[in-house]
Amino acid sequence: MSAAGTGSHGGREASGAVVAVDVGGTTVKGMVRVGDVVLDRAVVPTLAPVAATDAHAAATDAAVGGPALAAVTAVVDRLAAAAAAAGHPLAAIGLCTPGVVDAETGTVVVAVNLDWHDLPLAGLLRDRYGVPVAVAHDARAAATAEIAARTAAGRDVAELVFIPIGTGVSASLVVDGRLVVGAAGGAGEVGHVCVRPGGEPCTCGQRGCVEVYASARNIRRRYRAAGGTIDGATEEIVAAVDADPVAAAVWADAVDALAAGIAILSAVLDPAVVVVGGGLGESGERLLAPLRAAVDARLGWRPAPRIEQSLAGAGAGLAGAALLARTAAQSTAAQSTAAQSTAAQSAPAPPAATTAAHGAEPTTDTAPPRTRRTP
Repeated sequence: MSAAGTGSHGGREASGAVVAVDVGGTTVKGMVRVGDVVLDRAVVPTLAPVAATDAHAAATDAAVGGPALAAVTAVVDRLAAAAAAAGHPLAAIGLCTPGVVDAETGTVVVAVNLDWHDLPLAGLLRDRYGVPVAVAHDARAAATAEIAARTAAGRDVAELVFIPIGTGVSASLVVDGRLVVGAAGGAGEVGHVCVRPGGEPCTCGQRGCVEVYASARNIRRRYRAAGGTIDGATEEIVAAVDADPVAAAVWADAVDALAAGIAILSAVLDPAVVVVGGGLGESGERLLAPLRAAVDARLGWRPAPRIEQSLAGAGAGLAGAALLARTAAQSTAAQSTAAQSTAAQSAPAPPAATTAAHGAEPTTDTAPPRTRRTP
């Protein structure tokens, strides 16, 4: 992108745009911001062909990372172009994705729903757009936004589990106020905890996982497989629970599976609060009330954690990705400033004063050398 290399890092931080991308199993969502102002948004299907401005680049993306990577770059292309049209160079990209993520290298180790395996996502995007790229697990990025929202509201953030429920189910674990990543970057994969031994097959290769019963996509799948007549979004099925017996049965299975996963996490981590977010988290008390009762019944011998709705809402993943991008832009700008300061300090001293022509007295620059301060 021509906009990617415009201006210095310092200029990028001050006036540049950051692109945030939330990769889901159904859609890839993105937004571009300058400061706190959202310039534009984009949504494309994750696994369906998307229109691209550069057909050759799109074909390359599809060959390397399949349709999901092509969808990501299509979103970034559109948003970077929107920023450039508004006079703002692209400063950084923040992206969150499901799966096992090595955030330090920006590699998606495995994301079964996207068919990604050892994909160097940050490197690919950095090479393409020429800006810093931060990649994180979607639940942890969403948790970052949730922690910010709860901190602003004066709510507890010391010991919590954050569970966004969308196409998949995952969790972010916060212990002593810090996000737990795990040895291989896979901490919090509660969606792939088996709660129904020998149950329905999961995309991860196991059977009976929480995600098979409790994710939005699988609630819809199971409802239709059971003969449900609502041909709409999961939210429509959930809204019909009181009147539709098929919806009620599928919903009860979802709540029970999710409660089993939360009970396991509670027994191991003893969190003060479990926060439910994502698209399905917007169901509010229709989900939370039966979920509290089911978790309490499973724990029994010990107090259950509080179960609350997310303050950051369904857009927490995208908000977290924007925070990642902003941090990446600021970090790069700070590193650039520090490097320039070091270069200025190590520059050779000016030559000694010399006698001017025609026998004039020697002149000396008595002003102290100027040194750039590093913020």
